Amino acid sequence: MAKAITELKERIRICPTCFNIAEEDLCEICQSQERDKSIICVVEEANDLLAIEKTKGFKGLYHVLGGSLSPLEGRGPDELQIEALLRRLEGGEVREVIIATNPNVEGEATSLYLHRLLKPAGVVVTRLAHGLPMGSDLEYADEVTLAKAMEGRREL
Repeated sequence: MAKAITELKERIRICPTCFNIAEEDLCEICQSQERDKSIICVVEEANDLLAIEKTKGFKGLYHVLGGSLSPLEGRGPDELQIEALLRRLEGGEVREVIIATNPNVEGEATSLYLHRLLKPAGVVVTRLAHGLPMGSDLEYADEVTLAKAMEGRREL
């Protein structure tokens, strides 16, 4: 068991482009020629990336911030991979950045900060929709979830 953990530690690294977990110099997603390089989905942690990948619905690239803004925990913009994200936008190939931070106070603060930072870069900045989970009942939803679902409604 100890040998397997040691081998794993030696093989695993951080992708220098998107900061995902990788076994080679670049992660599989950054290496892929099948991905749409004009869209970057920004997530807090690598686990969030994996959750989105499980849906098999997103074919763009990712950027892992390494957390969210949290002044109470002493985590500001300098502790996140925000500068690296801005560098990725410099080539002009990226046309949309999807902010997929968690729907909590820290995630919302991070989303707002990124939106203000990215908007002048000339890219479309979008946010994952928030709302009601499939199969749920309205009567059991909390007020914030219902309010977000109402805000994010779309025409049928």
